[in-house]
Amino acid sequence: MRVFNAPVDGGTLGGWVTGEGSRVLLLHGGPGLSFSCLDGLVDELGTEYEIASYQQRGLPPSMTSGPYDVATAVADVAAVLDHLDWPTAYVVGHSWGGHLALHVAVSLAHRADAVMAIDPLGGVGDGGEQGLEAAFAELVPAAVAETAQELDERAMRGEGTDADALEAFRMVWPGYFADWDTAPPCPDDLRISVPAYAEGFESIHAELPRLEKELPSITMPVGFLVGTKSPIPPSASYETAERIPGAWVEAVDEVGHFPWLERPGCVRPALQRLVAG
Repeated sequence: MRVFNAPVDGGTLGGWVTGEGSRVLLLHGGPGLSFSCLDGLVDELGTEYEIASYQQRGLPPSMTSGPYDVATAVADVAAVLDHLDWPTAYVVGHSWGGHLALHVAVSLAHRADAVMAIDPLGGVGDGGEQGLEAAFAELVPAAVAETAQELDERAMRGEGTDADALEAFRMVWPGYFADWDTAPPCPDDLRISVPAYAEGFESIHAELPRLEKELPSITMPVGFLVGTKSPIPPSASYETAERIPGAWVEAVDEVGHFPWLERPGCVRPALQRLVAG
């Protein structure tokens, strides 16, 4: 694994490259989370790709200052590709990273060979956010939900500490999986930036109407991989795919928001399908 630091206005973005083959850029979820939320995915994709990823701004080893809006996040993708000297790449994103990949497909189309969104926030309506909240209301024990919601609301107002926000995320972590009782442990090294989280979601909400309007203009191959038991309703991906010419959706039965953790090996065939065109 080769380490890099891509220059951007006001600082750098720290990242990693590994493997050889078709170029793949991974975008992690959040916003405001650490790259460790993608633990295991690089290994699953195998060695036939040259895979790069980076810590999005807000947490070390990348710059910890904003702005944290969608436009800056798209510009950061371009800056990483420039630094790697990659004219184009297959862009694969998970959760918020999948949503960001849709913005890349719209605003940075000349740099993406194709896009795959893994259980993303959708690009139609509210992106499935209300469905996510409703799912957690049913999945999360009442006492846990009340505390987690209070901590999360403080974070969304930009008032809570990073530690408070991380505690809230860890409390609801099992709800991202098909079965609460058998969910894998939350990564020990997971971190969160409250400013990146709060300002990122504010920008996501503001940009959703524009993204929905632009989806039919996407001409590159686009695929979605969703878990049928994810708290983000699969309908968010299906409705988004319907607006994109030629887009497809693959649903993985009985898995949640992190398909590669619950069904190891399920992401690689989807990426192979995407690369094959």
